[in-house]
Amino acid sequence: MRIYMQTKPVAAESPRYYEIVLQQDLLGGWTLYREWGQQGGRTSSKREIYLERDDAIAAFTQARDAQVKRGFLVVFSQGLEAPHVR
Repeated sequence: MRIYMQTKPVAAESPRYYEIVLQQDLLGGWTLYREWGQQGGRTSSKREIYLERDDAIAAFTQARDAQVKRGFLVVFSQGLEAPHVR
């Protein structure tokens, strides 16, 4: 599963982005990758490992919802249903 989100661009600044990727590893575990930053600028990333699929999906959903609440808009999603935005 993968989601790419962006903020709306402000006059002179590049938009900020947040990408979340969930992948199953070869041993049956799940890895949640997060990358964020300003396009064309410095970025940060984080990796979390989960043993259970349900825990990994819950973390993925929580990360997505937190960024939507912060004003990020979903630009691209792959491998999951459309995000539920309130």
